[in-house]
Amino acid sequence: MANIECPMSGKVWKILVKVGDTVAEDDEVIILEALKMENPIYAPEDGVVKEISVKEGQQVTEGDVLVVLE
Repeated sequence: MANIECPMSGKVWKILVKVGDTVAEDDEVIILEALKMENPIYAPEDGVVKEISVKEGQQVTEGDVLVVLE
């Protein structure tokens, strides 16, 4: 099981996965808007999306858990 954590403060612009999706290492899972740029957040390993802890438009800070993989 792995948590995908937020690397910087920003706003969740787009969620690209849903619960139950299978992802591979380095797949984009979320696009974070920070510093007026769109920053893709990647899966750190292969897995299945168990939980999405954020919603589109939500403000997040560094270290917040965005997605849980199993």
